[in-house]
Amino acid sequence: MRRDIFQAIADPTRRAIITLIALQAMTPNAIADNFHTTRQSVSKHLRILTECDLVKQEQQGREIYYSLQIEKMKEIDKWLDQFRKIWETRFSQLDKVLSTIKKQKK
Repeated sequence: MRRDIFQAIADPTRRAIITLIALQAMTPNAIADNFHTTRQSVSKHLRILTECDLVKQEQQGREIYYSLQIEKMKEIDKWLDQFRKIWETRFSQLDKVLSTIKKQKK
C-alpha cells in the first residue's frame, strides 16, 4: 500500500525521526537509541517513511543508513505555502487596523 506523505508526518515519532536524520544519515539502531521504544517499532516507522519517499536507504557495508529526501519535503512546503499566504495577508490587515487604532488614540 502506498501511503500519503501527510499520513507519514502525522505521527509525532515519524516527525522526530525526520528531525534526527535531517542532520545526518543514521542506522536504525542509532535512531532507536533516541526513543523509548523497540527497534521493531522504529523499523515500522522507517518503512512508512521510505514508502512515502521521505527517507532513502543507503547500504554501507553491513549497515543500512537512512537519510532525508529533501526534495520530497518541498511537496509539504508547497502545500503549506497556500496557508502561509493567507496568514500573511491577515497579519498585514491586522497591522493596518492596529496602526489606525494607535493613530486614533493620539
